[in-house]
Amino acid sequence: YGVPHRSIQLEITENNLMKDLQNVIPSLHRLNEVGVEISIDDFGTGYSSLAYLTTLPISEVKVDRTFVRDLGITPQSSAVVTAIIALARALGLRVIAEGVETLRQMEVLHRLGCSLMQG
Repeated sequence: YGVPHRSIQLEITENNLMKDLQNVIPSLHRLNEVGVEISIDDFGTGYSSLAYLTTLPISEVKVDRTFVRDLGITPQSSAVVTAIIALARALGLRVIAEGVETLRQMEVLHRLGCSLMQG
């Protein structure tokens, strides 16, 4: 179809990524080498090692809605989201918060430094 590879983003959930990580890594590197961006969806919900964030060719993490839901209500949610944002930024990754449904959530995310959101 002639779509430039830089216009394509592959989104893979953290859980699916971790099911067969060793076999998936070479494919992700090949995709990234031709310009396809890789996004980790539902970040923080899987049983994974943070080490993969430094070895995989990813450009973005998506904070799972379970952490976003209680923003502004429980300090634990803010702590987890703050940590994810800080980690992603330190690694040069974009951060998108999923499941943003209230003005309160949006305001807290802006204060925490996350300006990309999905409802």
